[in-house]
Amino acid sequence: MASWCAFFLLCCVLSCAEFAPMSRFVQKNKYNNSFSLTRSTRIRVQHLLKKYKEQQMGNIHFEDRSRHLRDLPLLSTDFNSWLQLSDWDRLHRAFTDIQTYWSMLERKRKQLEKEQNVQRMATSLLQSIKHIQLDLRDLMSQVSSQMKVVRSSWVRPTPAAALQNPQRSSRTVWESRVEGYIILRDLDLYLTKLARDFLLLASKTHL
Repeated sequence: MASWCAFFLLCCVLSCAEFAPMSRFVQKNKYNNSFSLTRSTRIRVQHLLKKYKEQQMGNIHFEDRSRHLRDLPLLSTDFNSWLQLSDWDRLHRAFTDIQTYWSMLERKRKQLEKEQNVQRMATSLLQSIKHIQLDLRDLMSQVSSQMKVVRSSWVRPTPAAALQNPQRSSRTVWESRVEGYIILRDLDLYLTKLARDFLLLASKTHL
């Protein structure tokens, strides 16, 4: 009986010793998977941005870096402050930022669907936006699971409906199209920043 108890305790100790490294390995893989999804999503956004500029702006080479939307996440970050962010703060910020871009795309997609009812518009543009939204939703799910590992009390909030700003309805057609351009332009830049976050998180998860 004593020998059996000793064997059981030894198994428990070995299991505990192996659990932590395996957990870190799994978490590192999750960050790497999120990095891969972020890169592939950025490629989709870049293709959509070209298509959007050609169909909506009338010029595939259209560029305007002077315009910004206050509802979008800030892209500029102090490097030292970025490095010092805790894993939780980094993931939480990523989750809320991705959710913001998803909501902005949802509102823009609905606007384009209404326009499609009164004028001919390539359905592929709307389908491309939907595909990117699916990618962003997958990213949110991945980040949510990573946050759960960092803080077990984390509960993913119920998705909020896309915000409707009544002031935007008075904008001209051109201003509305420029708004869509800005969303895609900034999303492209944001995904580059997000990919760096996942690389940093993966590098901190030592085996």
